[in-house]
Amino acid sequence: MLSNWLHPETIQLTESVSNWQEAIRQAAAPLLAREAIAPDYLEAIFRSHAELGPYYVLAPGLAMPHARPEEGALKNALSLLRVNQGVSFASEENDPVYVVILLSAVSGEEHIKMIGELAELFSDDSRLQQLLSATTLPALAAAVSDSSMEKTL
Repeated sequence: MLSNWLHPETIQLTESVSNWQEAIRQAAAPLLAREAIAPDYLEAIFRSHAELGPYYVLAPGLAMPHARPEEGALKNALSLLRVNQGVSFASEENDPVYVVILLSAVSGEEHIKMIGELAELFSDDSRLQQLLSATTLPALAAAVSDSSMEKTL
């Protein structure tokens, strides 16, 4: 379940950021503090963005930046940043981004497991809308909580 990786300490809310790089840095701060990622992990995300573009902007308003496990993932973890005013990631179809979920997985197997859990959240339209429209920390936590998932079953 998402609660194994996403905790109240890793959920943040901000009114605005100056650019997508700042959004990623801010989303990464709790994972850096918990030593779930190394600083190199951020550099790997920025390199991938420069090479491939914003491939991790998955849907309107939603980005999930991540890098390969060997590029600085130290623990399985997630962080979530809500940017109330949104931020451009240069993704014409999906900008502005309001929710940035940073993923750290220590292996390919764990990566797939975490993506699967997030896919359940993203494929539930009402939960996704709840997440994208949440503007307070309690609302964000409720949108990703396991009990919220149980209500939809």
